[in-house]
Amino acid sequence: MSGSTPTTRRHTALPKARTLVEALPWLTRHHGKTVVIKFGGNAMVDDDLKAAFAQDVVFLRHAGLHPVVVHGGGPQISAHLDRLGLESEFKAGLRVTTPEAMEAVRMVLAGQVQRELVGLLNQHGPLAVGLTGEDAHTMTAVKHFAELDGERVDIGRVGEVTDIDTGAIRALLDNGRIPVVSSIARGADDGGIYNVNADTAAAALAAALGAETLMVLTDVEGLYADWPNSDDVISQLTASELERLLPELASGMVPKMQGCLHAVRNGVTTARVIDGRVQHAILLEIFTDEGIGTMVVPDPEQGDK
Repeated sequence: MSGSTPTTRRHTALPKARTLVEALPWLTRHHGKTVVIKFGGNAMVDDDLKAAFAQDVVFLRHAGLHPVVVHGGGPQISAHLDRLGLESEFKAGLRVTTPEAMEAVRMVLAGQVQRELVGLLNQHGPLAVGLTGEDAHTMTAVKHFAELDGERVDIGRVGEVTDIDTGAIRALLDNGRIPVVSSIARGADDGGIYNVNADTAAAALAAALGAETLMVLTDVEGLYADWPNSDDVISQLTASELERLLPELASGMVPKMQGCLHAVRNGVTTARVIDGRVQHAILLEIFTDEGIGTMVVPDPEQGDK
């Protein structure tokens, strides 16, 4: 008679049971808490990583957490602009967004990237609902000027978030849904629309929601202690420690780490930069003892040891 014996099956299943038990204290700690996740980088363009991301987010929802996803779409926007014969230009790490480019940004984010992500999440049940920062005045912004060599530079329809109305997102969370938010905002002054950096938008939303955690997916292992001389990742640092490091960071990491700093200085318990190239990075970070990436925590209060 062929096939596995009960003893063999037990040995095969035991590691799964141990993994679930290891997750128990983390499940208890995070139950009922809001987690804002910024979706981007390779996780956004690789089919296997996209599928794993969707599974992670749905797992969080079924584990009793309240996930909110915020996304940009840099690679997809650049590809669409290229098809339209429009050049992608960046200044100070931000996309120069002409009125023509803004229409393309809006179309790609709300009509392509968001739709695909909502579809992936909804393969697991009627959970995800897409919206943009324009909807229900969720995000309001004013024109943002870049700083280049000490000078203020006009980069078009790029916005800086000035106000968050969490009403629509809270209503969706209360209804058991997973909000998927495109990083576009309405203009506070002109009634127009603005392209908002997705890292910045996720941080502002996490603070406004009083989230337990902000998670930023990126294409590196975390914040390096001494890049490029070393690939040692800083596993944890305080807001003040991060603030001191900001001037030394590579331009691509600046909005991510500024977002983490804003979040923990405005009520979010932890902010984490994690490697989106690793399948199930979100579950590894939240539910295991090891964790991955870099975690930013608020400064200890005076008198704390």
